[in-house]
Amino acid sequence: MHENCHVCASEGFEALTRIRISTATDSIVASLNVISSNLLLTDEIGLSDAAAKKLNVSPNETLYVSHLEPIKSLSHVRAKIYNQKLDYLAYNEIITDIVQGNYSNIDLTAFITACAGNRMDLDEITYLTKAMIASGMQLHWNKEIVVDKHCIGGLPGNRTTPLVVAIVTAFGLTMPKTSSRAITSPAGTADTMEVFTNVTLSPEKIKEVVHKEGGCIVWGGTAQLSPADDLLIKIEKALDIDSEGQLIASVLSKKAAAGSTHVVIDIPVGETAKMRSTKMAQTKSIWVV
Repeated sequence: MHENCHVCASEGFEALTRIRISTATDSIVASLNVISSNLLLTDEIGLSDAAAKKLNVSPNETLYVSHLEPIKSLSHVRAKIYNQKLDYLAYNEIITDIVQGNYSNIDLTAFITACAGNRMDLDEITYLTKAMIASGMQLHWNKEIVVDKHCIGGLPGNRTTPLVVAIVTAFGLTMPKTSSRAITSPAGTADTMEVFTNVTLSPEKIKEVVHKEGGCIVWGGTAQLSPADDLLIKIEKALDIDSEGQLIASVLSKKAAAGSTHVVIDIPVGETAKMRSTKMAQTKSIWVV
């Protein structure tokens, strides 16, 4: 919006104010950018491509702008900052607001850092995992055994997944492998596989590929499986943080949402790995189980 816009003046909008933009049928939450150039008139508002797509608006359409109502779940984030234990309802409210786009990057950063440094116990990791599963779609395969594997990563060039998926599916097991993009390394499994093929598949396409080939390797973000995970990963990558509790919740929520019944977790150990000692890896492996 333009700095001389009468709405900015009357509502007290400033740069980066979190606002709600509404049409007659839909609304989104966005961060406001204020300009002083003649790119916009004082009675105009410009939208990013992503915002325009979500609202499905056309040029010259009337939009309604208001302050974002207080986000109640941020009280839980503040409680976690002071190292208070949260219950399932608290984590579910946080994850719901994240998926709905109510959290700014600053809010997401606060949540991620509040949970880092072994500040989540096993109960909280379980609550967060369940909340992340419930936040998106879930795939069902009508099979007794559906397998998957995950490496917690952190080692550049450690690309075992394509080999494992090919071998496992060749032996007749169903393996809908969902992978993430890079967090703390230059490229994740999804980034690497994208060099060879498309990894951005819809849930319907995933089912089609798995029914035909027995397995797949796809980026979990597009499938809307545990969508909060991908929003958190973007911030974790910028911070170069991948805390143990959120790492476990991230892995297990994606696998459960993809319909897996049995999962092998690969935990590299070493001076440059996320797990620096065997003792640390053994502790986390117990939590995963």
